[in-house]
Amino acid sequence: MPVTTKPSLADRFDQKVFDAIYSRALVYNTCWEDPAVDRLVLNIAPDDRILVITSAGCNVLDYALVGPAAIHAVDANPRQNALLELKLAGIRRLEFEDFFAAFGHGHHPGFERLYRRTLRPDLSPFARAFWDKRVRWFGHPRGSFYFHGLSGIVAKSFHAYLRVRPQLAASIAELFETRSLDDQRHVYETRVQPLIWSPTINWTLSRQLTMSMLGVPHPQRKEVQDQHERGVAGFVRESIDYVFRQLPVWTNYFWAVYVNGRYTPECCPEYLKPENFTALKQGRAECIQLHTATVAELLAGTKQRFSKYVLLDHMDWMSSYAPQALSEEWALILERARADARIIFRSAHAAPAYLQDLEVSPERGRLRDCLRFHPELAAQMQPLDRVHTYAGFHIADLAAAT
Repeated sequence: MPVTTKPSLADRFDQKVFDAIYSRALVYNTCWEDPAVDRLVLNIAPDDRILVITSAGCNVLDYALVGPAAIHAVDANPRQNALLELKLAGIRRLEFEDFFAAFGHGHHPGFERLYRRTLRPDLSPFARAFWDKRVRWFGHPRGSFYFHGLSGIVAKSFHAYLRVRPQLAASIAELFETRSLDDQRHVYETRVQPLIWSPTINWTLSRQLTMSMLGVPHPQRKEVQDQHERGVAGFVRESIDYVFRQLPVWTNYFWAVYVNGRYTPECCPEYLKPENFTALKQGRAECIQLHTATVAELLAGTKQRFSKYVLLDHMDWMSSYAPQALSEEWALILERARADARIIFRSAHAAPAYLQDLEVSPERGRLRDCLRFHPELAAQMQPLDRVHTYAGFHIADLAAAT
């Protein structure tokens, strides 16, 4: 077993702040993992049964387009599932133009009426209660749905910051108008980079409150600090430098939505494209089942076997402060895995220590002996990731003896 880290007083305070925020709010209004990379390594087939952490539901809908047998979307935060419920209701009940206005532009002046008349009856009691109070997020004439929720508040704050930095705002706008990597690099290196990394930005990125608003608990922040000599701000700068130097901005909807507050038809998740919306409406979305639970709770309560797991990055904090719970979760993952299962997850650390040290159970032994990792494939995929804010991307299959 890895050694349990004893939290300091500051750690305990940070964790209480994070728990208070997480337990009361929608954290993610859009997914922050690249499903195009996921699809390349998952090779989703018609007989696959996938377990995925819901987040904002964008990637769940993306995987559904491939046509697996079932997708079980699980999240301990019921507000995240409420967002996916609203999207699924919109897919069933709305025309594409209304759906794109709400979830593409983030603004639909008549969305409250559509919600009350058309979408609300399709929702669970929790989702109804949640959206009854927040449906106006979609209708503010000068706002956007993507400026709400905790991550949206950070995006909105950045927009407010740009209003007092008009030269930087103009440079960022020009960056997102480029259509070649050479032009993009030139604008970034000569106009954006010299202006953006101010002491204010560096200080803000180094605050745990900022990280908590973005869904990053303090154990994960410490993982970043431990491996990067310039801390969190340095890691974020390195990630952003890579994104805007090496990856085409005109297809990078992850960063575009937070910079612009909206998607465009040319730069948006797959579920927001007309032909894919139609495919979801005509039956592709029917494979999705929602569960408000932890991963362990879902797995302990089912006899189903899963062929694909998409576990995001939640194990980072568990490895530091709940190693026994992490062992139990991995034991259930392995117990419910099909013989040909593939597991992917991300981490704030390129090589998390628990992957070497974690003992799943006395019978199974160490986790590293239960899985066959593919570091070469992960290294090939990591540079393609349009988000690029995770130091580690991990791909594993069950070892033959598991």
